[in-house]
Amino acid sequence: MLKVGTKAPEFTLQSHTGDSISLSDYNDKKYVALIFYPGDETPVCIKQLCELRDDYSQFEKLNAVVFGVNPADIESHGAFAKKHNFQFPLLVDNDGAVTKAFGCKGTLMTKRTVYVIDPKGMIIFAQRGKPPVSEIRASIEKDLK
Repeated sequence: MLKVGTKAPEFTLQSHTGDSISLSDYNDKKYVALIFYPGDETPVCIKQLCELRDDYSQFEKLNAVVFGVNPADIESHGAFAKKHNFQFPLLVDNDGAVTKAFGCKGTLMTKRTVYVIDPKGMIIFAQRGKPPVSEIRASIEKDLK
């Protein structure tokens, strides 16, 4: 797992909408919350991403974007996003290279991990599991002070 205070690895991935998204697109512009999760349509993943969906306007107020990341294909991500009305992109990491670069590659599946990256590309929050959305937001609020 990458540590707070380190530079986040650059990546470019395709989103469920077909757009190409690079971390560097947000340099000097926005905070980025990366949610690495094991699978589309699994109970904890649904709960975690729906909590982020329900609180997304608060992330926007903090000048932040949210991305879900796992190796599922564009069709799976698209159906998952549509069914649950996610207003943030789900990124397709089909070869697992980004998941591995962020230290989230497990033996059988992606390790549930949340990172927040500041506009300079530095990791300001890193936690395994499903931290409360308020804790993820608080890392940005603290950094803005």
